[in-house]
Amino acid sequence: MKFLLIASLALSVSALVIPGAARAADCANATTQAAMNQCAAQELEREDKKINASYKELRSKLAPEQQNQLKEVQLAWIKYKDLACKYEAGGAEGGSVYPMVLASCLAQKTRQRNAELAAMGKCEEGDVSCRR
Repeated sequence: MKFLLIASLALSVSALVIPGAARAADCANATTQAAMNQCAAQELEREDKKINASYKELRSKLAPEQQNQLKEVQLAWIKYKDLACKYEAGGAEGGSVYPMVLASCLAQKTRQRNAELAAMGKCEEGDVSCRR
């Protein structure tokens, strides 16, 4: 499943960065806010790719009913993540730092969720709560 909400939000964050965002920034040496915004957007894009792969892998191990349940949970998580990060970044809204703060929050929450998905795919012997 492609996460349209994630992709559209990532594009929105990228669009906020600067018109020249197409070229890669030297994130280790980013000194301007525009470059830092671009680096945060790139980090979010990397995390989105990782979670999409993890989600697809986990989903492939599940029965159809469980796949539907996971899809519902993931859609709810996306809504939560987007709302939580919009709230958390709200103090910077309207400022040049806002895209970086928002993208950093989204990337951090995506990393956390990716770890959760990875753990769901690794069932210990005798774990009756495991879904595969």
